[in-house]
Amino acid sequence: MISLNNATLMHGELVLLRDANLAIHNGQKIGVIGRNGSGKSSLFACLLGQLALDKGDLSMPEGLRCAHMRQETEASAASAVDYVIDGDAGFRAIERQLLAAEARGDGAAIAHLHSEMDKIGGYDIRYRAMQLLSGLGFTAEQFDNPVSSFSGGWRIRLNLAAALMAPSDLLLLDEPTNHLDLEATLWLEQWLKRYQGTLLIISHDRSFLDEVIAYVVSVEQQKLTLYRGNYSSFETQRAERLAQEQALLEKQQRRVAEIEDFVRRFRAKATKARQAQSRLKELDRMQLIAPAHIDSPFQFEFAPPERLPAELLALDKLSVGYTAPLVSNIRLVIRDTTRIGLLGFNGCGKSTLLRTIAGDLAPLAGELRTSKYLQVGYFAQHQVDVLDQRASPMLLLQRLDPSAREQTLRDFLGGFDFRGERINETIENFSGGEKARLALALVVWQRPNLLLLDEPTNHLDLEMRHALTVALQGFTGALVIVSHDRHLLSNTVDEFHSIHHGRCQEFDGDLHDYEKWMQENSKGSTGTAARPQEAGAERKGDRKEQRQQSAATRQQLAPLKNEIRRLEQRLEKLHAELAQVEAKLSDASLYEEARKKDLTTLLQQQARLKSESDTVELQWLEKSEQLEAM
Repeated sequence: MISLNNATLMHGELVLLRDANLAIHNGQKIGVIGRNGSGKSSLFACLLGQLALDKGDLSMPEGLRCAHMRQETEASAASAVDYVIDGDAGFRAIERQLLAAEARGDGAAIAHLHSEMDKIGGYDIRYRAMQLLSGLGFTAEQFDNPVSSFSGGWRIRLNLAAALMAPSDLLLLDEPTNHLDLEATLWLEQWLKRYQGTLLIISHDRSFLDEVIAYVVSVEQQKLTLYRGNYSSFETQRAERLAQEQALLEKQQRRVAEIEDFVRRFRAKATKARQAQSRLKELDRMQLIAPAHIDSPFQFEFAPPERLPAELLALDKLSVGYTAPLVSNIRLVIRDTTRIGLLGFNGCGKSTLLRTIAGDLAPLAGELRTSKYLQVGYFAQHQVDVLDQRASPMLLLQRLDPSAREQTLRDFLGGFDFRGERINETIENFSGGEKARLALALVVWQRPNLLLLDEPTNHLDLEMRHALTVALQGFTGALVIVSHDRHLLSNTVDEFHSIHHGRCQEFDGDLHDYEKWMQENSKGSTGTAARPQEAGAERKGDRKEQRQQSAATRQQLAPLKNEIRRLEQRLEKLHAELAQVEAKLSDASLYEEARKKDLTTLLQQQARLKSESDTVELQWLEKSEQLEAM
């Protein structure tokens, strides 16, 4: 057992932990949660012996083997596979001793060392290293490339592979998914589920945490609080506790009302049964856990676009890429209500497509037609790198809108937790998370009617990710997003499009369906995988027979589809009428004695509209389920 007793830990004059206690038992898988700067990484440094407690005791079992993921990698001439093997220090030690014994001709030592090598599985270590590299997205051609040839993100993957290679009883991982795509993240989940030792993870990917951990350690008010369950369970438990604190009740009720509004608006727009039901469950759950985020320092929303034309842009036979097309023959219309999540293996062209839509990259072929009122808000993967490092948050906003009042800008920046003199500091010394928040703030301020977001959650902590999710739910324009954050995707998009083998098509299913398809059709397969749109479909007869069957199916489904469209239109109309009635009910004069009759009439209308909305929504769900089954 690892135990912290009355532990106090400081960073300069800042107290991170004060009289904190924690017991970690063998085999536990724990997510370490807390705001940026709360002391999570410092806690890891203590467990690694790199940082001493200022007060209190840390007890760890003698001989405990500890592995951790380094955050930086120096350029090296060593190959990727050798760098990963270096993670097993015991193997390298035996290897050196064996070379020395062979050099001096010591037969007894050579025999003993070969036996030791066999005990630790040293003879298949290169194969195991290649398995780790492959799982984390490296191709066979890259295994022997020098470390110096890889970019920063890929070097972090090498660090992760080296940590997984090391034999360990305690494994500490700090943001292991930050530079992983969805495929590599799913592989890592499975690897960590099989890990037999004690695992501590710092991560801002809640879906990843939900899959891997069984406990949460939350750094709260300089204490360490242990919760049983995954991250979703932690949110629920914390919400229940905070909901009992009377001082927060009023703010909680306002927050829950906002979430209910998002649920109502989405129900009016939902068009796909499987995705709609999945999303409604997520949104209903968000109402329950809203109190867990009451004390979040982030509170912002997207203002309605100044103009929102029905059709924002259209792609007709578009090909995107650089010297050669990555994706070809793209046909897509983005309307005011479009909310798309782009899926696909790493390097398939998702970011390239977003760059082309944003106007940063010219299409190779085809046509891209845009509305004259199109206003794009584009967040690129490396947006933080192009910020003026010598400017302050206030100055960057003033450059966008010189006429804006200073107090308005201060209030807006406060929603992103830039407060006081912080708003006038140059951003060169800001953390990656702070720069990412600022880059998002600049996009939000511009009031776009089309949002293009490419991995917007990189560097963001859990509270900021939650705030972004809520803000995107309230966004009234169109959205196209690339993200490996499955929780964000599940809660903000209405449809998925996949890019595979150079084609971009709608994916008929939800994220769970896509994860199954991805695991079955990984890049390590023979390369003959079916397109995502065909995953799970049984082979039919020849093309003529298939066309005949498709025509018969369309004819059979037409009445049901028409009925669903009719119900959607009715539901949208009811919600519009309900919004008008509730707007009238917000008039304070309505509650005066002289207007009692008007109030009664409006309350009756509100009750009728709510009841009718519930009935129509139930009919819509039933019809949608029938369509899904057929």
